Amino acid sequence: MARRKIEDIVTEMVSPITEKNHFELVDVEFLKEGANWYLRVYIDKEGGISIDDCQLVSEALGEELDKTDPISQHYFLEVSSPGIERPLKRDKDYIKYKGEQVEVKLFQPIDGKKIFEGKLEGLLDGKISIIGSNNETLEFDRETVAVVKRTIKF
Repeated sequence: MARRKIEDIVTEMVSPITEKNHFELVDVEFLKEGANWYLRVYIDKEGGISIDDCQLVSEALGEELDKTDPISQHYFLEVSSPGIERPLKRDKDYIKYKGEQVEVKLFQPIDGKKIFEGKLEGLLDGKISIIGSNNETLEFDRETVAVVKRTIKF
């Protein structure tokens, strides 16, 4: 079964669990690291996710996965918070975190540079916009961006 399809199936399975418990489903990943496969589910809620919240979702999702068995190979299930420096993946993330500091990593460099930092302005017409350190507006086509994540400066 294709990686994307597994993520979609698991998203459908875990969504009712997260909704019932008033959690936000941030992301589902199914990927191979070394010799092992990992099914990672990232959840969040106002005030942050606790280990008990992760355990609740892990146990409920584990039961559903055991019933339907959509993944043929051996894998490890992990449920966790996306963390403070969470990646922005969905359109609503760009609305929620507008005005926050972000790091934009590109697939290919622009003028020899692949990483840009600034204040998130938003996502409009497929372009991610940030205000850089010199108050310049920087725009990136979404398909050229590897990852956008929140950054915390201390």
